Amino acid sequence: MDFAIEPPERADRERGGAGRGGTNGRRGAPLYQQIAEQIRDAVRRRELVSGARLPAIRDLAARLQVHRDTVGLAYESLASEGWVETRVGRGTFVSGPVSSAPIDPPLSPLVSRLLDHSESRTPHAVPSDTIAFHALVPDPDLFPVDAFRRSLNDALATGGADLLGYADGGEAGLREVIAAHLAQHGIAAEPDAVVTCQGASQGLSLVARAFAAPGDAIAVEEPTYQAALGILIGVGLRPEPVPTHAAGDEPGVDLEALERVLAQPSVKAFYTMPTFHNPLGITTGREHRRRLLAIAAAAGKPIVEDACAIDLRFRGRSVPPLAALDDSGLVLPLFSFSKSLFPGVRCGAVLARGRSLEALRALKRATDLGDARTLQAAVASFVRSGHYRRHLQQWRRTLAVRCDAMLEALQEHLPRDLRWVAPEGGYQIWVELPRDLDAREVHAAALRAGVLIAPGDQFHVAGRRARGFRLVYAQSDPEEIREGIVRLAGVIDQLRTASVAAKGRAVNVGGTHG
Repeated sequence: MDFAIEPPERADRERGGAGRGGTNGRRGAPLYQQIAEQIRDAVRRRELVSGARLPAIRDLAARLQVHRDTVGLAYESLASEGWVETRVGRGTFVSGPVSSAPIDPPLSPLVSRLLDHSESRTPHAVPSDTIAFHALVPDPDLFPVDAFRRSLNDALATGGADLLGYADGGEAGLREVIAAHLAQHGIAAEPDAVVTCQGASQGLSLVARAFAAPGDAIAVEEPTYQAALGILIGVGLRPEPVPTHAAGDEPGVDLEALERVLAQPSVKAFYTMPTFHNPLGITTGREHRRRLLAIAAAAGKPIVEDACAIDLRFRGRSVPPLAALDDSGLVLPLFSFSKSLFPGVRCGAVLARGRSLEALRALKRATDLGDARTLQAAVASFVRSGHYRRHLQQWRRTLAVRCDAMLEALQEHLPRDLRWVAPEGGYQIWVELPRDLDAREVHAAALRAGVLIAPGDQFHVAGRRARGFRLVYAQSDPEEIREGIVRLAGVIDQLRTASVAAKGRAVNVGGTHG
């Protein structure tokens, strides 16, 4: 059987063919080992399959211009490892790849980019003795499991076997519930305008593919939700960062910079989180939102509004979502129960109209043929029964207590030159660092002290350095929060002490040569 094999490399071809095995080549391995490795590679690539007959020793030696003993030694080496077997009078045959050499097919460049991005993410799983301030997920100890179990049983009792089939467009009951719920926030939509999806993450993926082709760009706030960056990269799009600020006269995305970015032909849409922004925790004002809408309308570019945290306000006056202020039809709001209820049901939605709605429905069908109707019906029952409203009331109170505990601890223990903004809802507080502190160094040192934070780099396009980190108070009780901030303050003090000492040593060394 013919397969791709090249003559082995050697330092001196005059000397290489004489002895058994030849001399070492430029690869630093004997010639027979180079031949054996090429045959192993051919088996891994399936160019040589199990049962395939290898060339006769004499024929392969002539083809590679090496001594017959060199090829014979290569075959012996392969046979001893189990790659080939010799049958007397018949030849040498492939016996198949050995278990220690699994096939590892090459990945696409797009997926390689996605893996590079994923490496910057702080893992959700943490040791039991670590105080976790890093993961933007609700506290599982507060999940309304019993109430949801009753809703699931009620949904199955009512829907029966019909709930176990496909559902083109999603469970009708959930679409009705979501439309009615968003109407309470000023977002007017009929149930038919609701496209259900596997959480808001899938919704963003659908919208991005609806408006952009691989190689195009989607404008994003920087910093922004890290998973959103991964979603865009995963569908072959380029996140185009727009500076966004937590403090100043007008917190939020830089509108002048946004106008310049949206003017670029390659930028097809803008993804934003104006309410309880992740990771900054801020909420933009009504006037900022109106100006943003005007900029998008002038550019003719759609806005993807991440409204997944709008149910989590625990103080202050609500600001209408962009979708509630929109007269042009350019805003497509994303909604999810992942932060307000629990993420495991994967119930989310995106609202659209006209051709955009048709496109999202078609993409959804092509992606997964529909959602888990049983869970969707259970969530709809949970909302209709009043359980969701009662759960939200309790969850908001808990978030307010934990947020206050963290703000008090930050005020008491952190140095005065660190800055943060008190949120009015959501899960997180963004801490801005002075120039002498690096977020990655703080993250690493805090982890050694038993505190896990989310460094700002992971919320930046291409992992660019950030002068801040995110703290999540949703998963820890007030006592844990206070202990975690005390440890974090100690870490920052140690880093600064070490930095001052290092500068002192540098000055002393410089002085001895002055």
